[in-house]
Amino acid sequence: MAPGLPMPRLYTTATPPPNAFATARDPEHAAVAATTGRLDRLSPDEVAGVMTHELTHVRNRDTLTMTITATIAGAISMLANFGFFFGGRDRNSPLGPFGGLLMMILAPIAAMLVQMAISRTREYAADRGGAEISGQPLALASALRRIDSAAQHIENETAEENPATAHLFIINPLSGYGMDNLFTTHPSTENRIAALEAIAREMGITSRERPEPGPWARQQQPARGPWG
Repeated sequence: MAPGLPMPRLYTTATPPPNAFATARDPEHAAVAATTGRLDRLSPDEVAGVMTHELTHVRNRDTLTMTITATIAGAISMLANFGFFFGGRDRNSPLGPFGGLLMMILAPIAAMLVQMAISRTREYAADRGGAEISGQPLALASALRRIDSAAQHIENETAEENPATAHLFIINPLSGYGMDNLFTTHPSTENRIAALEAIAREMGITSRERPEPGPWARQQQPARGPWG
């Protein structure tokens, strides 16, 4: 268990691609879920990295943060629409009809970009937290590489039907794009791996070393992961 956190409820979801996510309004009401697909192929160290990443989301109350962000983004979009239909078309309006139309288009886009940027920042923070708790940033980097490779080759029909949940997963289940762009909820996997390798160097770990396990890994010794 991560220091200072109660044990979350653990679930599995019957989907082929390996992935995991956490959801919680606070650490006392948290759930961590993993897909059944291929996660048993990860090493115990890689599983520890994935789980501590998700526990960091719980500790940081990231579900609550993203819920508030999404609510604000939705409110901005709605207000922009109201502004256009109830005043933006007025020729005497300071913005004028074209200004009102631009506001209706640009305000939701700006709100969405902010939402996506916050989501990407939360992923980097969870990667760092997972690396620090497990004590094995390179194992988490290896897990991300494996999960990302599978995500690019195995379609996740459940996620495709519910794309609004994509930001919850440790790896974007919808696509395998290899770049950070403004409209993605996740940083690129290569950028995340590079950041974890930098954290490993900060911790004095090289790829040839097997580091001492962190507090979570010392308490948990899963054979196939905490879900199976």
